Amino acid sequence: MAASYHTRSNSLPSRHHPITCEVDQHLSRLIASEFTSMSSSSIINQIYSLQELHDCVDKLLQLSLARQLKQSVDELLNGSLRLLDICSIAKDALLQTKESVQGLQSIFRRRRTDDIELTSEVTKFLTSRKALKKTIQKALKNLKGIKSQKSSPISDEHETKATISMLREVEAVTFKVIESLLSLISGPRASSKLSIISKLMQPKKVACEETDITEFQKVDAELSSIVSYKTSKSDNIQNQLKKLELNVQDLKERLESLTRHLINTRVSLLNIINN
Repeated sequence: MAASYHTRSNSLPSRHHPITCEVDQHLSRLIASEFTSMSSSSIINQIYSLQELHDCVDKLLQLSLARQLKQSVDELLNGSLRLLDICSIAKDALLQTKESVQGLQSIFRRRRTDDIELTSEVTKFLTSRKALKKTIQKALKNLKGIKSQKSSPISDEHETKATISMLREVEAVTFKVIESLLSLISGPRASSKLSIISKLMQPKKVACEETDITEFQKVDAELSSIVSYKTSKSDNIQNQLKKLELNVQDLKERLESLTRHLINTRVSLLNIINN
């Protein structure tokens, strides 16, 4: 984290600086995106956009070593640490899901869907998912508490105020995307899950509606039907598990890449303090 890593100017970039404009453009695109979408592909695209945004933020921070900015770095550092913490929770959830799915895939390849031991393993998987959802719900609750906190006052100096405001907005958008990811992993509440199971039991009537059901939800519903109704098509559930595994792997890789960008941003903030 030594200061010799980068050569920086002694003043903040103006609002019309190319890097500042680039950050604004990435922010505008992310804010305009649909955060309520619960598909893996949309969240992967949002995380990719976040990577580009944080890459621009890091370039911005290389230019921002003025003393005016230092008084707000502690707050920005706290925000970056919270982002890394929430990313870690999401990454752990994805890893746990991937390992559980791979375990179930192995069992389904060896046993029939009406096998008692298989049903027991499915029950264990669903119990594990329930515990994971509680962890995620707690994280989301804490996240809402963080977002409701009031920010400390910032300098009256115009360019400093604009830069800090922009960095706070970057933090808020990043939290929003990770929040969407955690909601995707956790899936619906019990009542919603029953509705999904009902839909999956009547595929001809709801084929057009299934596009709104995520791979996480489909797998949870299919496995719940094995336990509740003692019926499921082996090929169908195995295909769903494979799709979920691929989605989880894509999300995990993209999240790991975003985490590296967040670490770079944190290093740049620490370098501002040390200069």
